[in-house]
Amino acid sequence: MPLKRHHKIIIGSFSSFLIILLIANTVFIYILYGQLQLSYNQLGTEITELKEDTQSKLNTLTENLIDTRTDITTINAELGSIDKQFATLKASVGEDFSGIIEDAVKSVVTIRTDVGQGTGFIITNDGYVVTNAHVLAGGQIVQAMDYEQNILPAQFIGYNSKFDIALLKISGNYERLRLTDSDKVQIGEKVIAIGNPLGLQFSVSQGIVSGIHREGPNGIEAYIQTDAALNPGNSGGPLIDTDGKVIGINNFKIGAGESLGFALESNFIEGAVNEISNQALGRILI
Repeated sequence: MPLKRHHKIIIGSFSSFLIILLIANTVFIYILYGQLQLSYNQLGTEITELKEDTQSKLNTLTENLIDTRTDITTINAELGSIDKQFATLKASVGEDFSGIIEDAVKSVVTIRTDVGQGTGFIITNDGYVVTNAHVLAGGQIVQAMDYEQNILPAQFIGYNSKFDIALLKISGNYERLRLTDSDKVQIGEKVIAIGNPLGLQFSVSQGIVSGIHREGPNGIEAYIQTDAALNPGNSGGPLIDTDGKVIGINNFKIGAGESLGFALESNFIEGAVNEISNQALGRILI
């Protein structure tokens, strides 16, 4: 039975409506998908920016931590320097040599022979010791006693008779005393002498430099005059300035006067020691 005209109109209208609905739905879905894709891209961009910002902050934090560690290291170094300067300052004004003595005395040794004793001090980390040659005179056996009371055999390397210097070697590793330029020593500066006067081990006396370039028994103007007390047993010990460095080796005193001690200047010690070591060892020590 053929459809009537109004039936065809109704069916056509309904079909058109369905087609329009499908088109509208498709457009809606496309728009929705586009918005979702846009939101997704924006979210990805924000995540990337957040990662970059976070990494940047982490890098900054790391740099700050490194700077902080560097600052702490610098501060510790400066504090150590300040402590050293403070100890030197205390020594320079005569208040206290204890900070310097505490380090220096560990590099001083008692020299013993079968006929007498004196003092020496360590000038290299591997145990070379300088003393006065007259400390060893007449002895057959030479020993050194360090600050820890260890008695060690001492090997005789050589001597310089003109400057009364002898070089010995003991086994072990040590903190050495450093020589300074004796040409820079000034009259009136404070000094200490470390030695074993009359057998009193590791005794310390304080004084000043009373004169420089004094003439010694060898006729050479190579001696520092000091009023720091020197007695038998001090021979061969170091005369030390307020920086903890050796300016001379205590050598002799004039018995007729008081506080008239003399120490061979450090520049002459260096020359004599290097002459001995070069002849005996084939090398320069200091």
